Amino acid sequence: MLSQEDRSFIARMPKAELHVHLEGSVRPATLLELGKQHGVVYPFTDAAGALEWFRFRDFPHFIDIYLGVMQSLLTSEDHERVVYEIGEDAARQNIRYMEITFSPASPLNPRSSALPDVVLRGIRAGARRVWQDFGVQMAFILDPVRTRTEEEVYWFARWCADNLGDGLIGFGLGGTEVDNPPQRYQRAFDWVRAAGARVSVHAGETVGPESVRAALAVGSERIGHGVRAVEDPELVRELADRGVVLEVSPTSNICLGVYPSYAEHPFRDLHEAGVTVTVNSDDPPMFNTTLTNEYVVLAEQFGFSRAELCEISLRAVDAAFLPDEQRRALRAEFVAAFQQLNGVEPEGSGGA
Repeated sequence: MLSQEDRSFIARMPKAELHVHLEGSVRPATLLELGKQHGVVYPFTDAAGALEWFRFRDFPHFIDIYLGVMQSLLTSEDHERVVYEIGEDAARQNIRYMEITFSPASPLNPRSSALPDVVLRGIRAGARRVWQDFGVQMAFILDPVRTRTEEEVYWFARWCADNLGDGLIGFGLGGTEVDNPPQRYQRAFDWVRAAGARVSVHAGETVGPESVRAALAVGSERIGHGVRAVEDPELVRELADRGVVLEVSPTSNICLGVYPSYAEHPFRDLHEAGVTVTVNSDDPPMFNTTLTNEYVVLAEQFGFSRAELCEISLRAVDAAFLPDEQRRALRAEFVAAFQQLNGVEPEGSGGA
């Protein structure tokens, strides 16, 4: 068990997060309020009931929650509020930079009023307020979701290219991996990359190493999850040699049954093999976690030292989809903060 001093250190250390979903970060109490505003009936009537409903039980329940959130996250104001609350939670954890993935409704199959322009207007407004009030920098990655048609994903790619900037930095691909390989959407990836969007594809979570290879083949710069690459030693060596960053979310992987326990999770194995692993919370309230808690998991379950935790935090900064000058400035800020925290200085803190 960690000492209180170690827990305090983890709470105070600066952090950056690369893999967290907007829709999966809505506070249960907020969902209750938004549901009432939009006339959505949920299987709970108060904040305590909402919190209990959010507690992960199994994958179908996870999908129920996600769909339930989408029913009540409809307007620009809804999205502004949720982003602001994410920033408020981040500030409490000393998270200074976040890349948030969002998945708006498809204009070609509009099952919701949360269309891309509506969502973007809200998240940009929320991010501006977060920066002003908390000093937390936010950027956003569009996920068109891989269960949609090729035509829909291509539409999203063109929309993303047209709206890059002012916080919108990238294009991803989440959703069910089984029977939905990323190469199906090669035209979309080619379009957004040509426009200057950064790319990070979910892979190697519910499907094995072949999913990671497919993501790399379509030009993914980082890999969302990617943990099942460990099943292919040759792929692990390739990831290490190329410096490909994995956005790993240990508690999410346990909750969703990718691994049965932390003891069997490959975070430490991938790290020891030289793969650049970062730690993330994915969908925090759904998995009853936070980024701070994920760092506690690294220390408590995988035996990472304070210096190693700082190194992992810096990896997220180095892997951020930021302009070089901004990334160097953020890195210097982190290193200075680490040095003030009991004189801890991670390896390789001289710059990247």
